[in-house]
Amino acid sequence: MVSAVAVAGTLAGAVLATVGGKPAGVSGLPPGIPGTRPAPAKTADPVVPMLGGTADGGGKPIPVPVARAATTAGPSSGRSAAVAPLRGLRQADLLVVAPFSLSGQVLAAVARQPAVTSVEPIEAAKIKINDAYAAVLGVDPSTFRGYAAPAMAASGPLWQGVADGGVAVSYTMGTLDRLSLGGQVTVSGRRAERLPVVAFGTVGIGGVDAVVSDPIARSLGVPAGNAIVISAPPASVASLAVRIKAVLPPGAAVEALVTVVTRVGATAPVGTAPVGTVPSGPAVGDAMTTAQLTAALRAAESRRGLPYAWGAAGPAAFDCSGLVQWSFARAGVSMPRVAADQARAGPAVPVSQLAPGDLLFYHTDPTDPGYISHVAIYLGNGWMIQAPQPGLDVQVVPASFGPQFAGAIRVYPRIAAALAAGPA
Repeated sequence: MVSAVAVAGTLAGAVLATVGGKPAGVSGLPPGIPGTRPAPAKTADPVVPMLGGTADGGGKPIPVPVARAATTAGPSSGRSAAVAPLRGLRQADLLVVAPFSLSGQVLAAVARQPAVTSVEPIEAAKIKINDAYAAVLGVDPSTFRGYAAPAMAASGPLWQGVADGGVAVSYTMGTLDRLSLGGQVTVSGRRAERLPVVAFGTVGIGGVDAVVSDPIARSLGVPAGNAIVISAPPASVASLAVRIKAVLPPGAAVEALVTVVTRVGATAPVGTAPVGTVPSGPAVGDAMTTAQLTAALRAAESRRGLPYAWGAAGPAAFDCSGLVQWSFARAGVSMPRVAADQARAGPAVPVSQLAPGDLLFYHTDPTDPGYISHVAIYLGNGWMIQAPQPGLDVQVVPASFGPQFAGAIRVYPRIAAALAAGPA
């Protein structure tokens, strides 16, 4: 099954604080919210480990794991043309997406907008990979690679493998779904195809799980060129989105792609909104009520002991963001599906001001150390609940604020709902 989707939220801006250290004076439970006194964690590391390696102390990513060339022959006949070398990096700032092919006239109209520095036509859809739906991009490996995360962009063998008919999956999907590098997955679109997994590499665009070539995407039933990646100065993204929307055909939509995150000791990119702020005005709304927080936390704790499964969102199995989405839905709060988008569902919260129901985010992908790839729910009193990784169940463990910790937010239902809606 294929459905055209956008792969990030609709609200631009940075919402993660640069924080570190241990919580000091963590706030207690609001009235009406049940206290949590869990047993000590059974695992030495309560946060999902960086499976297969870690980034160095300076945040430099590890090389992207790539399958041997002999294992990357896909359904395309013979070896494709050689992929062009990387010619510089570009930031993927906005995405236009539609459930139909976008014409060359639309592409030209978008490219002509002031502040647009580059455009790249692609395919974007949710497609079933093995037993779970994944956000998949169809791309020209020679021209798209510059929009990917640096470690992925630099890997010539990865893009050659994609050009030859393979699929590159995110590092998180590859490890947590226990895929075999060099093995095959079943990709179910217009018809089911077996594609070789050529690499574990994170694109760096929130929610994108896999990349294939344009011909493979089209053979799976994705409308040709139904999406456009746009690069522009960060300060112009919000106003540019409005102008681009005006030149799109009915049914097409545009949204911001980036979630700006800074690590401890890092500096936010020039032109981005100050970290930890959200747009003001009536559309923002307020934080969750005590009744909503109580319902969400009780729902999360009711799932304790259930198994982790990549791509699962309940009610009997969960991945990390699936647990968040399911639990908050029980409180009537719509949440986006992936951790990178959930990280934008409200304003940043310093560790010293954490309260039950806040979300804690982590960098666990060593191929893209700045990417948000794990989320947990803060329970209060120094504890959190999470769906950690294969082989471990939903667990309550001490909240971790070590080197993998990226920041925390307080969920604002209206912001979360806007992100969850997204253009489809």
